[in-house]
Amino acid sequence: MHPISASGRYGRALRAIADLLTRLRLGNAFVGSVARAAWLGGKVSAGSIDVIGVMGPQQKNQVAMMASNRGWRVDRSEIEQSEELDLIPLNFAGEEGEVRVHVLVASNALYGRMVAAAVDAQFEDLTLRVPSAEDFALLLGIAGDEASVAALAQAAHFDRRAFNEKVVSIGLPGLVVAE
Repeated sequence: MHPISASGRYGRALRAIADLLTRLRLGNAFVGSVARAAWLGGKVSAGSIDVIGVMGPQQKNQVAMMASNRGWRVDRSEIEQSEELDLIPLNFAGEEGEVRVHVLVASNALYGRMVAAAVDAQFEDLTLRVPSAEDFALLLGIAGDEASVAALAQAAHFDRRAFNEKVVSIGLPGLVVAE
C-alpha cells in the first residue's frame, strides 16, 4: 500500500471530513480517488472525495448540521434532492476553492461489510480507512475500470481466490480474475 498523497486543498478537505466523521463516531472508509491513491499510487488532486459512512437515517442530518457548523458549505436543497440516493453532498470551503465531498450512507450489507473490513492507510500523520484491496477491486470492476482491477490483482497482497468467490457469489462472474 502507498502512503496517500493529496494536493493542498484536497489534503485539508481529507483532514476535515475525517475529523467530522470521527467526532460523530461514524465508521467509515474512503473510496474513489483516496482509495486509488492508497492502493495504486498517485495524488488526490481533482474531482470529489468519496467516503462511505455507517449511520442511521437520523444521523444524516447530524452530519450535515455539524459540517455546516464547522465552516462547510451545506446546500439544503442538494441534501433534499439526494435523499433517495443515500448520499450527503458537502462542500469543503477553503481559500483556494471548494472540494466536493460525498458521504455515501452504508445502507446495504455490502457497504457495511466493506467498512467493517477496511484497512488502515496513511495520509501524512493521519490514519484513514480504505476498503481492502479485494473490495476496492470490486468497486473498480463495477465502475468498468478493468485496467485498475488488473493492476490491483497483480499485487502480492491481493487474494484472488477470495475476490473471485465474492464476485461470483454476488452475481458478477464477469469480474473474475485469473488465478
